Amino acid sequence: MREAAFVKQNKDKWTTFESVLAKKTEIDPNKLSDLYIEITDHLSYAKTFYPGSNTSFFLNALASEAHQKIYKTKKESKNRIISFWKTEFPTLFYFHQRELLISFLVFAFFTMVGAFSAANEGDFVRSFLGDGYVNMTLENIEKNDPMAVYKQQGEFHMFLGITINNIKVAIMAFIYGILVGVGSLFIMMQNGIMLGSFQYMFYEKGLLWESARTIWIHGTIEISVIIIAGCAGLVLAKGILFPDTYSRLESFKKGTINGLKIMLATVPFFIIAGFLEGYVTRHTEMPDWLAILIIASSLALIVFYFVIYPYKLHKQNKYA
Repeated sequence: MREAAFVKQNKDKWTTFESVLAKKTEIDPNKLSDLYIEITDHLSYAKTFYPGSNTSFFLNALASEAHQKIYKTKKESKNRIISFWKTEFPTLFYFHQRELLISFLVFAFFTMVGAFSAANEGDFVRSFLGDGYVNMTLENIEKNDPMAVYKQQGEFHMFLGITINNIKVAIMAFIYGILVGVGSLFIMMQNGIMLGSFQYMFYEKGLLWESARTIWIHGTIEISVIIIAGCAGLVLAKGILFPDTYSRLESFKKGTINGLKIMLATVPFFIIAGFLEGYVTRHTEMPDWLAILIIASSLALIVFYFVIYPYKLHKQNKYA
């Protein structure tokens, strides 16, 4: 990008930032910090492509002034952890709803592919889930306890094992984003096919409702956060593919940091999903209304925190 075009594109932001710094009234340290990060990104870009230019000198002076003011006024919150989940992450995640949608659509599409393949290819389920798992499930069905797999281990060991395994899958979905997003989408494809073929296996045996009411007690949150981890991988990939006004290296760093923040935000939800699978799902005798209540509450929690709340927070900040 030519220097004149770069200046024209960002001049309004710099002017706004100058006016904010010139105010004698107290400034919200968090808002000032966000502006400072953007200015330093622009400074890095200018130093890379326009070294020694007036633009570089100007941005350097602006960033220096901002740095002094931020570290004079900014006080680290005593509730840093709470503020991350309450404001920092939802504010960030608003800008990554597109990546979330792509991750969800890919997962949903391959779930249908998995079910279709299982319906039309007799050995597909065995080839994908393995003979051992399928045989064990069929034996449980014959014993009139199709969901017995969730009762084989003790509660704590199952909770711990499932939580660790799910976090591993999520980390893979994120890290594979470095393969320009293809790796993350592959994880979505793999897990979607697994889910679709698994559910069809129970449908074929006339146990779709029995399996769904049981599996989705923990699966609602578990599957949702795996999709969100796929979103984190796409955020990383976006930093590589679409640097915008940043250098590709700076854009990659920004994408990585944002992706890591998304991953961090999923950890409590993986713990909740693991707890539900270890301690609650095994109670297949629970009434349908209770299972439905847990599933509906889990879905509402995910949709609110990852979709509705970021939108509401962005709207409030925009008109604040």
